[in-house]
Amino acid sequence: MKQKDNVIEAFKNNNNFATLSQLYMLTNVSKWETKTPFASIRRILQTNKEFYKITAGLWGLTEKKHEIEKKLNLINNECQFSHSYYQGLIVSIGNLRGFQTFVPSQDKNKYFMDTRLGDLATLDSLYSFTYDELTQKAKFSDCIWFNERKMPHAFYEVEHSTNIKNSINRFYELQDFRAKFFIVAHKNRYREFQNIISNSIYEKIKDIVYFADYESIAKQYEKESVKYEMGI
Repeated sequence: MKQKDNVIEAFKNNNNFATLSQLYMLTNVSKWETKTPFASIRRILQTNKEFYKITAGLWGLTEKKHEIEKKLNLINNECQFSHSYYQGLIVSIGNLRGFQTFVPSQDKNKYFMDTRLGDLATLDSLYSFTYDELTQKAKFSDCIWFNERKMPHAFYEVEHSTNIKNSINRFYELQDFRAKFFIVAHKNRYREFQNIISNSIYEKIKDIVYFADYESIAKQYEKESVKYEMGI
């Protein structure tokens, strides 16, 4: 069996689509004469017409494209998919790093591939970690990572098409916590982010608010999944 066939087989065993990290775990590389099988998998995906890139970090079998798009509800709801997919990646990264993870109530029934976000997150409700007024603001964050002391470690907002400024305003209200704040969006929105965060009103938070593009989030998920699989 050729290496490409091993990758195809891995896809077929996973509903015809998979993240890179899933492929690393599912592909049988036992007979591959290479010390870098993960790099070989990426090369195979990028150079063969049998595979296509659905979005950052997610690939599918070309012959099953219509079936995949229907299953993932991509045909008429691409924006929701993009938002919930990256939300799911962020939750997964937090879980893999040992944090407790929270998503808002309005997003719990959205899906990260074939898993409800509410089932992926480890917390059913938000910790009462501060005054009610601030907790009410925090509970609408797309994802929050909590440490072992039940205090927020990081806040995330996925901005697929919505106003970045609204999320930065929420971060401004939460600035007194020893936490990091992330805007997650397409790399094309980085200049927009810079223009907003450079305004003088945000001077106090500009060094704790970060921009992460979709590709970097996908790569973090890939890296953490590999470390987890290898027991590192």
